[in-house]
Amino acid sequence: MTESSTSNPCPNCGEPASGRFCSSCGSPLGAMACGACGAELAPGAKFCHGCGTPVAQPGVAATAVAPATPRSSGSSGSSDAILWSVIAIALLALVAMVAGQRFARSGQSADAGSVATDAGAPSAMGAAPDISQMSPDERAQRLYDMIMGAYERGKTDTVQMFVPMGLGAFQMLDSLTLDQRYDLGRLGEVSGNPELAAAEADTILKRHPNHLLGLILAAQAAHSSKNTAAERRYLDRLLKAAPAEQAKQLPEYQSHENDITAALEQARKH
Repeated sequence: MTESSTSNPCPNCGEPASGRFCSSCGSPLGAMACGACGAELAPGAKFCHGCGTPVAQPGVAATAVAPATPRSSGSSGSSDAILWSVIAIALLALVAMVAGQRFARSGQSADAGSVATDAGAPSAMGAAPDISQMSPDERAQRLYDMIMGAYERGKTDTVQMFVPMGLGAFQMLDSLTLDQRYDLGRLGEVSGNPELAAAEADTILKRHPNHLLGLILAAQAAHSSKNTAAERRYLDRLLKAAPAEQAKQLPEYQSHENDITAALEQARKH
């Protein structure tokens, strides 16, 4: 079958384009998959929203998305249950490790509640949460909260241990809200992957150019990449957009109120 010769504006640069890629900027024009991880690319995407790989990166060509093959619900459910059982076991292992380290240092039995706080996981004396019984959204949110809690306490080893699980949880969702894209980008940012943070910020801002979380994430990604000029531009946009956007009282603005407040304070001092 031959491709249509009809030209339409490229969703990225606006130039007339036809076929699978824009001849001006190289952005995918239809349903394409990342050549690095296989994730589906949105039309006009500059980065893969799964792994953060630039779409036009040399040697990593995007490929056409193949039609989805139906999977049996039993097989999918079984695979999910196994995956989240492994995550639950890992949580218990982390708690046991922290408890052992504290016992070795003090020569006394570690306090279970204190261990749970440091590890961002359930008490060593109690049962691990049955993550396999949670909804996909709940799983992703639980892991995000745990990772960010560890990051705020300076537990970088815990962050690096659980970030791959957190990224996998978000990538297993059928679709991502703007709130979830911000969370996914934050996981990339705190784990040393500013490309993923930039990719998610790019997607948020394409849908909503003044979205506060998208501007914050873009500024953080630019800061991590040491691009001070870009960081300043995004912070300026954040300050200008904040009054009107905060008046909308979007649910994601309320759930990330502390992030927004901190970013605005930073922007005013910058």
